[in-house]
This record gives sequence, structure tokens and C-alpha cells, in this order.
Amino acid sequence: MITIDGSYGEGGGQILRTSVALSTITGEPVRIVNIRANRPNPGLRPQHLHAILALKHLANAEVKGAHVGSRELVFIPKKLEAKEISIDIGTAGSITLVLQALLPAMVFAREKVKFRITGGTDVSWSPPVDYLSNVTLFALEKIGIHGEIRVIRRGHYPKGGGIVEGYVEPWNEKRELVAKEYSRIIKIEGISHATNLPSHVAERQARAAKDELLQLKVPIEIRTEISRSIGPGSGIVVWAETDCLRLGGDALGKKGKPAEIVGKEAAQELLDQLKPGHCVDKFLGDQLIPFLAFSGGVIWVSEITNHLKTNIWVVESFLGRIFDVDGNVGEPGKIRVIRRV
Repeated sequence: MITIDGSYGEGGGQILRTSVALSTITGEPVRIVNIRANRPNPGLRPQHLHAILALKHLANAEVKGAHVGSRELVFIPKKLEAKEISIDIGTAGSITLVLQALLPAMVFAREKVKFRITGGTDVSWSPPVDYLSNVTLFALEKIGIHGEIRVIRRGHYPKGGGIVEGYVEPWNEKRELVAKEYSRIIKIEGISHATNLPSHVAERQARAAKDELLQLKVPIEIRTEISRSIGPGSGIVVWAETDCLRLGGDALGKKGKPAEIVGKEAAQELLDQLKPGHCVDKFLGDQLIPFLAFSGGVIWVSEITNHLKTNIWVVESFLGRIFDVDGNVGEPGKIRVIRRV
């Protein structure tokens, strides 16, 4: 049994998500201690618990310590099977963070896996669902992973109630990813949404983002989405499609924050990610790590983050030395797979 120290590096929920996903894939039992020890409210939160329970379902696993607040977990997988997954986080807990745990494991099932998750689609400290569906899945397609993520209903803090459905196909053909420097930006796209709010909120977010991005001198199309849910909220995701991958930026609205500021923040984040000229933004970098261990390849990231370094540590705790990292945290960098599994 592998023991993983949940307080390592940035010490967040990512250690837990990647560890249990890799346990499911490899069949190797894992014990995780000091779960989220570096967070103000340590231990399992609802979104972590539901990700674990979903992976337990997929892997027919035996689990100990699976309750909110738990600081230690034992996960003993058996056989990974394709099953439909239905999760209600019960709070505005992040749907995308649950999917970060599920996606690597689901693609190793022998048949298509469908999922339906209720919770937060657009919440702080996690990727917005539009980023996952338009940036992350776009990159995963390049290595042979096919799937879909659909927003049925938005969910914001504090009420949640968002619904996301989708599926992934079995990962039958593993293709190497070589994504170094882009030579041109093809277009900018985005989605600006407002839920239980006037339509002008989404329109102003989109307009402000577009105004900031005009300097790139490429076609820009940011669509607006007006919807109803159990609570109000707004946000915007913009992405640049280059000749290798897509890079993204996003921002969330909140009470008292002008829509123009929200749009400008998302656009500025995208511009910052584009500046080094590397193909992979800082958010996608750490998300790709578990997949690259199996596909192989080289990625150049706009910024090496603690999340990325921590995810590499977790993967290598299971699989041995996989990656060579050139660069320091907070700077652009290069990650090369020196041995694929």
C-alpha cells in the first residue's frame, strides 16, 4: 500500500483527487494522511467525499475514512468497471474538481462512462465548467481522449444547484502530446453568463473582455448566456485557440463588482497566459500531468505552479520517475515525459 502525505507541497485537495484516481487506474491501494492539512478547514469537504465515493463505485473499492472532515483515507480498489455516475454534492462544491478526480480514471474503463453531477459550476478556487469543456477537453482530444461536458443548469456559491452531464469514451489510442510554442493565434472565443440577473450583466462582461483583447488583432466571438437557477451569479471564460492548443482566462462576478471589471479580469488573465508564447496555460498544465504519464510528450507551460509540481510528485509516488521539469515555480517552464507508463 502506498502512503501519501496530504500536507506535501500546496497541501490541498488535488493530492487526494490524483491519488485516488491513480489508485483506481493502477489497482494499487493507497493511504492518504494529513488530508488538506494546509487549508483553513482541513480534512475532506463534500466535493472531495463525493469524488471518492464515485471512484469507489467505479473501482468496486473498499474505503475507510470516507466522511466530511476526515483527515485520513484508505482506498483499496478492486476491478474498474464502466458504470453510470450520479453525484449530488449537496452544496456549491465544485463540479469541476470532482471531474478532475474522475476523468483520469473514467477513461481507463472498457466502455463509455456517463456522468451527471449536481453542485457548483462556477465557484471560486476551481476551474469554471466552460474552461473544462472548451480548453481541457480540447487538449485531451489531442492525446486520444473523446468526451463531452454539458451544462444543464448553472450553480453558484452559496446555493449551488448546478447540473452538469457528459461522458467519456475508453482511451484506446494513446497519442503523444507535443505542445511547445505557438506561432499564431487563430481566434478568441468565450462565454459570458448571467444567472438570475439582468441580461446586460453578461453583455457588459463580454464587451469589456472584447475591448481588452482587440489588441491581439484576431477574430473575437464571446457569446452571452442568460439563464435561471436557484441562485444568482455571473462569470466569463475566454480562450485563445492557437496553432497547438487553447489557453484560457476567467473571472467570476460578485455583488458590488462591476461587470466591466469581471470582463477585464478574464481578458487580462488570458493575455498574461499568452505572453510567454508557450502552448499550455498554467491551469491546464497541472490538469494534464496524470494523462501525460500514460501518453508521453512534452509541454511548455506559461507558468510552473505549485499545483503542477505537487501533481507530478503524486504521480511519481505511484509510477516512479516520469517527468523532467525545466523551470522554477512562478516562471514559464518545460515539462518532458522521460518514461511513459
